[in-house]
Amino acid sequence: MNEGCAKKRGRPAKPIPVPGLIMKAVIQFLQMFLTETLAKRIVGMVLIAVGIPNDQIIDLTGMSDRSIWYLKSAIQIGDIDSLFTTGRGGGRPGKAKGIESAIAEELAKNNYHTRQQIVGMIQEKFGVSMSVSAVGKLLKKTTLSG
Repeated sequence: MNEGCAKKRGRPAKPIPVPGLIMKAVIQFLQMFLTETLAKRIVGMVLIAVGIPNDQIIDLTGMSDRSIWYLKSAIQIGDIDSLFTTGRGGGRPGKAKGIESAIAEELAKNNYHTRQQIVGMIQEKFGVSMSVSAVGKLLKKTTLSG
């Protein structure tokens, strides 16, 4: 065998001076089509696949260490399809969730003219304390849906 053919030709690749900027640009581009979470997750999966250490993946993507470990474990067990979906957050339900329609009925009677009056009515009739800004969001939501 000719030893000259086994040798690689050309110059060795230079390391990229600022890989974080490239990763940030890739994540921003992907966000045009996906959520931020999915964009970071996809970039993280690629970096895991090429063997980048966790601390560098955290620096490049902004993901948490826990997220990286979750990605790695899902990849190892072959559950890759689940990584391309996101679920809803586990936040607490809104204060007015069950009584929105009753509040809308009260507002339809036109007895309340200011947000502060509506705050008082909600506290008095439903026992729920809400801020003036939360009432504003509720009003906006009820006027858009009804």
